[in-house]
Amino acid sequence: MAKRIQLVLSEDVSKLGRSGDLVEVAPGYARNFLIPQGKAVNVTRGILKQVERRREIERQRLAELKEVATTQKAALEKVSAISIAKQAGEKDAIFGTVTNQDVADALKAATGQEIDRRGITLPDVHSLGEYKAEIKLHPEVSATITIQVVAQ
Repeated sequence: MAKRIQLVLSEDVSKLGRSGDLVEVAPGYARNFLIPQGKAVNVTRGILKQVERRREIERQRLAELKEVATTQKAALEKVSAISIAKQAGEKDAIFGTVTNQDVADALKAATGQEIDRRGITLPDVHSLGEYKAEIKLHPEVSATITIQVVAQ
């Protein structure tokens, strides 16, 4: 078995790693593809220090994002319920449905904070009533809000 070589990736490489990752690869893969294409560089002490510095900066950035998400969660929990008005027909059935964008707009009006609609998980809403929606603000932080669908 051939000796493996350690490299630091300069850019994202599919099925290998992300930019700044320390990886071990076969010597031929490094010599024939990664290094000539500029996708990786050989490991030196200086480069390892740069990698550690980048990782620390990334950790701090992720901690700040988590802090922002927790403050958003606190603001969302202060709002007891949001109300969304939809046109209704017979037997409290609404025309259309309540979308993630409707919820995001209502939350922005209620709290003044921008919420990404892609992080909102809604049940199927096809009639008037009260529903629970989960909002994923961060991979580790999520909030649950009550949505009241009322007739227009």
